[in-house]
Amino acid sequence: MITDPTPEPTGSLTIRTLAMPADTNAAGDIFGGWVLSQMDIAGAIAAVENANGRVVTVAVEAMTFIAPVKVGDVLEVFTRVKRIGTSSITIAMEAWARRNRIGGHVKVTEGSFVYVAMGEDGKKRKIEPRSAG
Repeated sequence: MITDPTPEPTGSLTIRTLAMPADTNAAGDIFGGWVLSQMDIAGAIAAVENANGRVVTVAVEAMTFIAPVKVGDVLEVFTRVKRIGTSSITIAMEAWARRNRIGGHVKVTEGSFVYVAMGEDGKKRKIEPRSAG
């Protein structure tokens, strides 16, 4: 019998944080909005690095909650560039939870966020290619 290997995250580990009791919903699980905010932070970090400057979130194209995050889980958000346009960048993300802060992990959420590059004047700007080196 062939079994599938344990799935692994795709992308780069961008943020890691601990789910705390203050972040729970009425059911005792971590509030989905908290997970979304952690993903937005991670996506913005990846977008800034690839857009070479300030970005703002303009859309959440997709967000799927797969499994609950529990108090004490370490939430890890992995990011990868999905698309770079003239002034926008789309970041695909996966959030994984390490149960009891050690051992195996489980995919809890995935999503795709869009960011727009902003200039110092507060207006959108063209994303310039990253220079090598």
